[in-house]
Amino acid sequence: METAKEIRFNELKNTFNTSNLLNKTKGDKVIWALVILLTLVSLLAVYSATGSLAYKNYKGNTEIYLFKQVVFILAGLMVIYFAHLVNYTFYSKAAQVAFLISLPLLFYTLFFGVKMNEGSRWIRLPLLNMTMQTSDFARLALFMYLARLLSKKQDVIKDFKKGFLPVILPVAITCALIAPANLSTALLLGASCMLLLFIGRVSGKHIMLTIGIALIPILFLVAAAMIRHGKSKGDDVTVVKKSSSTLFGRVDTWIGRMESFIYGGKEADDGAYQVNQAKIAIARGGVFGVGPGNSTTRDYLPQAYNDFIYAIIIEEYGLMGGAFIMFVYLVFLYRCIRIYKRCPWAFGAFLALGLSFTLAIQAVANMAVTVNLFPVTGVTLPLVSMGGTSFIFTCLAIGIILSVARNVEQLEGNAETAAI
Repeated sequence: METAKEIRFNELKNTFNTSNLLNKTKGDKVIWALVILLTLVSLLAVYSATGSLAYKNYKGNTEIYLFKQVVFILAGLMVIYFAHLVNYTFYSKAAQVAFLISLPLLFYTLFFGVKMNEGSRWIRLPLLNMTMQTSDFARLALFMYLARLLSKKQDVIKDFKKGFLPVILPVAITCALIAPANLSTALLLGASCMLLLFIGRVSGKHIMLTIGIALIPILFLVAAAMIRHGKSKGDDVTVVKKSSSTLFGRVDTWIGRMESFIYGGKEADDGAYQVNQAKIAIARGGVFGVGPGNSTTRDYLPQAYNDFIYAIIIEEYGLMGGAFIMFVYLVFLYRCIRIYKRCPWAFGAFLALGLSFTLAIQAVANMAVTVNLFPVTGVTLPLVSMGGTSFIFTCLAIGIILSVARNVEQLEGNAETAAI
């Protein structure tokens, strides 16, 4: 006969049993596999990209960043696991609260946040001694709220006042608060939202009107970059820079990046220098790469472990390795679209698709910057770049997608059981 203490011990043992944990893990198994694969790639890439930096900053301890990345990955996987156990309808209830919290956070960050590289994108978390990029939280909150609105307004979605205005205003407000400090993130977020609105049956003419309005500041930046490049051959380049700087803190940086993208820029420019170093890494990598840990460009490329980690991957694993990473993200997007098509509930379908769009577009933008197909931005490669709060919010988004997938599987399983 077992005593009560022994019975309780066996119950706890079964609770934390690996097989029991795996049995509770539901959702799309392919997405789970892709997440594990990308985190393994992240460990290799981050360890290689930060080896020299760690040796310099921590007196020979080259594993310090690797250990930090392991901690972030384990924390991220736990976030995914617990988020996917929550019924996705909870996120519909939490969407309004999360969105209302995100707006004052963005406003506070814009004026009182931690300033780095002429932009205020972070707030410092008390007690944890960490910084959080509030745009990551705002992006997640916006897509949850947008999915909720689209699902509730399908009957009037073609109407401008009743359907379009209520769904476009949250997008416009969020992007407007993010743009002054991080224009690239605001543009990518806006593009993801437009795709979701298009699939959500919003009128095409309303979407085109929004895109036309959004293109006005982009055309302004292109025109200003062309004017500056023309005047840079004379003596008035300083005047152009000063006038644009007084107009708005980050405008000068945006114009400079656009100029570097169009005309190549000078080696002294940060953006041009980063892109040139990334090109060197890609050229060294060739088709099959120089091998894991053999990158030399990591010693010269700023943000090699973050914004430009894709260049290090291509250098060490070649174009084949770079193509494989791109393939992984495409499979991830395909599996999310499959969840959208199988989900019978509008909110779950829009939620899974919207979050997958923003992650896929972020990955494409990061890779496009690395190969100089897009102006330099500050976006990371999801699940691969060195961890931080951005990594955790990415994991939370994936956990929500898997929550939708888990409920779809349960519904299909119940339908099969009823049929039998």
